[in-house]
Amino acid sequence: MSTTGKSVFLIGPGYIGLEIIDRLLENGYNVSAMTRREDAAKGLQQSGVKPVMGSLGDSDIITRNTAANDITIHCATADDFPSVEAVIAGVDQRASEGKHTVYIHTSGTSFLSDESNGEYKSDMVFSDNHPEDMDARPDSSSHRGIDLTVIRARNRLGTKAKIFLMLPPLIYGANKHNLLSIQIITMARFAIKHKYAGYAGGGKSVWKPIHVADLSRGYLTMLQWLEQSPPETALEHPYFFCENGTEIAWGEAASIIGDELKAAGVISDSTPRQIPENQYDDLFGMYTNVVIAQNSRCKADRLRDLGWQPKHFSVRDAFKHEELPILLKDKSEFKGYAKPAASGSG
Repeated sequence: MSTTGKSVFLIGPGYIGLEIIDRLLENGYNVSAMTRREDAAKGLQQSGVKPVMGSLGDSDIITRNTAANDITIHCATADDFPSVEAVIAGVDQRASEGKHTVYIHTSGTSFLSDESNGEYKSDMVFSDNHPEDMDARPDSSSHRGIDLTVIRARNRLGTKAKIFLMLPPLIYGANKHNLLSIQIITMARFAIKHKYAGYAGGGKSVWKPIHVADLSRGYLTMLQWLEQSPPETALEHPYFFCENGTEIAWGEAASIIGDELKAAGVISDSTPRQIPENQYDDLFGMYTNVVIAQNSRCKADRLRDLGWQPKHFSVRDAFKHEELPILLKDKSEFKGYAKPAASGSG
């Protein structure tokens, strides 16, 4: 589908965002992207993207650029209120001028996390064809506060804007720009630092995974459907999952990390073991259990109904062939994942 002339403002041209940008450019979109770094701006410009200098705290810049574009995609973080409020202000401005907007906000499936603490595999599998199950989740769930802000805006705007949530699960794989993911890579960096592969909690809880390249195609599938659909589509429920049909337990993830780090000569014993809570600051701090110890099972039925299918490496193959070679070149000191990886209190 050719979409030349459609303008996209993307917030967060990083691990996910750069892959999405690649898909957008391949399909003829005019893209601008916000970055706070001059070197990143130069790279974006060289690829045919208009750089917008700014950070998540620059609400005026975000609102102005949202108002100036047909489509806004926020994939910088799922846990920043001011930037989301600034996007909504831009969408409101466009609506007041009679302009329609597509806004895709990136959340995440830690929203579905239970309280298993790794002790068992849950029977609950959430389908994005059954929004009532997501609506029943506690307001204290991870990412839920911001998701509700987005949902309230879409309910208020009605058919004046198509506002939807992409909720990726465990994202893995190196993107085409050699950037790495969060959860498995943080576990791997922990293993390199502490000389053992570990898991939080009991290690039995499972998540669905998705390769970052498959995820980027999911965004494009979702976007093109939204562009082609009638205004009433805005009234459908907002949730989209994106997963590859497999599942991985956190203990299994630790085992993969241990096997590959031992094969690379980084650790001597590949046997995974439970990480004590006093070492959680070298993982995700207070959100460690939410991010890498609970169950989060989902089905991307909506994307599959639209014809999307996953294509890429398994978690093990991607870690071995894509991620580990990049990871082993990183000699910086590791002190845990420094940014907020989740939100909420339960």
